[in-house]
Amino acid sequence: MADTETLVVFDTDPGIDDAMALLFLKAQPSLKLAAVTTVFGNAETDITTRNALYLTQRFGIDAPVYAGATQPLTIARRPAPTFIHGNDGLGDADVVNGFSAKPAEGHAAERIVEIVRANPGRVTILAVAPLTNLALALQRDPGIATLVKDVVIMGGAFAWGGRRGNATPVAEANVHNDPHAADMVFTAAWPVTAIGLDVTSHCVANHDDAADLAESGEAGRFLWDISRGYEELYRRRNQLDGCCLHDVAAAAYLVAPELFTLRSGPVRVVTEGIAIGQSIQKLDEHTFGPNAWDGHPSKLVAANADFAGVVESYKTAVRSLG
Repeated sequence: MADTETLVVFDTDPGIDDAMALLFLKAQPSLKLAAVTTVFGNAETDITTRNALYLTQRFGIDAPVYAGATQPLTIARRPAPTFIHGNDGLGDADVVNGFSAKPAEGHAAERIVEIVRANPGRVTILAVAPLTNLALALQRDPGIATLVKDVVIMGGAFAWGGRRGNATPVAEANVHNDPHAADMVFTAAWPVTAIGLDVTSHCVANHDDAADLAESGEAGRFLWDISRGYEELYRRRNQLDGCCLHDVAAAAYLVAPELFTLRSGPVRVVTEGIAIGQSIQKLDEHTFGPNAWDGHPSKLVAANADFAGVVESYKTAVRSLG
């Protein structure tokens, strides 16, 4: 790997916006994908793994795919949101019909540990799915927390600008799918930057953007095909003329952190009760009596962003793939 490249492990559950983010990553010359690791979430793990294999093979992405966790650490697996991503995870656009391939050998968590150990201080983990694989990697080898360059996640809803959850009134879906894993990831000794719904829900590629990209080449046409139902869902439920680039926004942070306004402080995740999955940050400058945030390292949370800048970076990336 060139010294100027960032080595990335992409932990994902493809997923329509996961596919958008993976193609965004492919277009970045400053990034090198070390691995794609898969987990349950937008679909079951066998489906997300097949989709990751399909995407890497179709678009010439030179990275092994490792299958990971099939269920949360503690709670029961919640049903996959087929009404969002389709039964096949890619919008039921018939793009993966008949495709079959096997992932590389080894569990995702095991491979995350190996990659980090082999490249101390060089690996950024970009996690845009439930955080189970990362938690399992920490359980396997807590020492990797001091060896990782960065952990960037698409997850959480911190009420900046009033934005709350999408899985419940207070919980974002990735965190809600495995709140125990998320709390473990947020309280570990590694650096974490969370790009949550506070930002991602405002990064909207509108219908005309998608139509223009569909004319730019194979990547744009593919993303158009898989996102027709996704876009319609946003139109119907959120009155948006387009769809949110949730996972793309987190990926964009890797190459353009200047687009984001961050807040620092420890983060905890509620793991039981009606607020299960809620992510809560205690800002460094705020003081309270003894509480559950005490003694935990500060993390960064995106409170605002140049939303148009994120969308433009996505459009530029897709166009560059042709």
